[in-house]
Amino acid sequence: MIGRKLKDRYEIQDHLGDGSTATVYKALDTRLGRQVALKVLLPHVRETTRKRFFQEAKAVAQLNHPNIMAIYDISEDGDYHFLVVEFVEGQTLTNYIPSPPQTVVSLGKQMAEALGYAHARHIIHRDIKPANIKVTPDGQVKIMDLGLALGREATRVTAEGMVIGTPAYLSPEQAQGHALDLRTDIYSLGVVLYEMATGHLPFDADEIPALLLQQVKQPPPPPRLIAPDLPVEMERVILKTLEKNPVRRFQNCEALAAALEAAIVPDKPVEDATQPKPPSATGTSTQAKPGTGRLGRRSKPTIRVLLADDHTILRRTLASFLESRDDFVIVGEAADGDQALKQTLALLPDVLLLDLNMPGKGGLEILPNVRAEAPNVKVLILTGREEDWYIMRAMRAGAHGYVLKSGDEQELVDGIIKVTQGHMVLGQGVAERIVGGMLGGEGQSLLNVTERQVLLYVAGGFDNTEIAKHLQLSQTVVIETLAQAMNKLDAQDRFEAAVTALRQNLIDLDELHDL
Repeated sequence: MIGRKLKDRYEIQDHLGDGSTATVYKALDTRLGRQVALKVLLPHVRETTRKRFFQEAKAVAQLNHPNIMAIYDISEDGDYHFLVVEFVEGQTLTNYIPSPPQTVVSLGKQMAEALGYAHARHIIHRDIKPANIKVTPDGQVKIMDLGLALGREATRVTAEGMVIGTPAYLSPEQAQGHALDLRTDIYSLGVVLYEMATGHLPFDADEIPALLLQQVKQPPPPPRLIAPDLPVEMERVILKTLEKNPVRRFQNCEALAAALEAAIVPDKPVEDATQPKPPSATGTSTQAKPGTGRLGRRSKPTIRVLLADDHTILRRTLASFLESRDDFVIVGEAADGDQALKQTLALLPDVLLLDLNMPGKGGLEILPNVRAEAPNVKVLILTGREEDWYIMRAMRAGAHGYVLKSGDEQELVDGIIKVTQGHMVLGQGVAERIVGGMLGGEGQSLLNVTERQVLLYVAGGFDNTEIAKHLQLSQTVVIETLAQAMNKLDAQDRFEAAVTALRQNLIDLDELHDL
């Protein structure tokens, strides 16, 4: 084809590449004197493919956006059917995998804005992937290849339920052949952003059925497990685009673009984004709405939660509930103790919501490591066993409180919020005073110093002989002191007395952790 002139106008100069349905050439439009690209349909393609080919022309012809490849004409010359499109200098996005966060934001924002423009005109791309995106030498994104684009007026040319697109970038609904809306492109763009940020695909398998199953069922590994230097907020944005349920994703590309821009701290100092801006020179106020910061973000801090529980249904239900609130984000999930520890140390969440009984290492086994290697992570135990001795083991191992699985959702929310504030959370009600001595005279007069010390060591797992040695008391005095404390607290045994003392802030959780 090199040197041929189609329609006595388009002089083919170079071969640019081959796809499954067409070959692309660089050409000179001799009539207008400009470089163009010719996308020439391969012979003997199926009729449905031919219809999609012409559908691309109609879809793209409606669009006029700097980040979308323009289409100039559709024509034929003998047996050759071809599109005349904008010739884009540059490299495909594949060459930007991986990229630093600033580049991910810059290119990702352009992609989101271009898709938002197409979506506003009722066109979804359906095949977003790095190979279909070019970046010019000056950093401008060009989304190309709308061969699978589906407009509102387009006639469906694929059978209902047929899976079409590139498996590694398909949304769950696309992988299942379900009806699609604009949020399918948001998911696919999320896969691209994940790959740019980490250098890896979130889902990968040798066989397509296994890959599609991962898209539908498996949560992606948190990006910061692979790229620890990735900003936390950017990880949150990427994970939100990859939600399995479209309702939990960004609902439009404008929101995604704004979130990307807000997700990275600029290299140079800027004004506090949570503060309202002063009126502009024209007198028009640019103050943000109450409760929001730059780009409409809530100024309320977001609590980053890691969920570790081997009961998948319970874990996913809790994740869905917490993610539905603006003040929580699930940064990771784990089904066993080993993964819980690995993700905790990599992601450093604000709160680790931890089940004690899991396969491999249980919650009790990893707690000392969390305490030693991630001391700022608050650990809230999620348990179905309200047994004092069992809870005491967790508390002395490093937990900051516990909530019962039988409790209601509001108790869970309150518990997470309270532990981030430095409060202790114990079962059926949250302690209202900060650990460390804000109870006042009532608590101090209830137990004397020796009784509090004995109960502290009971909570720490020491037996009477060990307590006597540490406090330099006789065993008789220890037993009598413990009996007095149990009587004052109306407790049936030493463990119940210790739990009650903790719940009432009569003994200090920090002291317990330091034993």
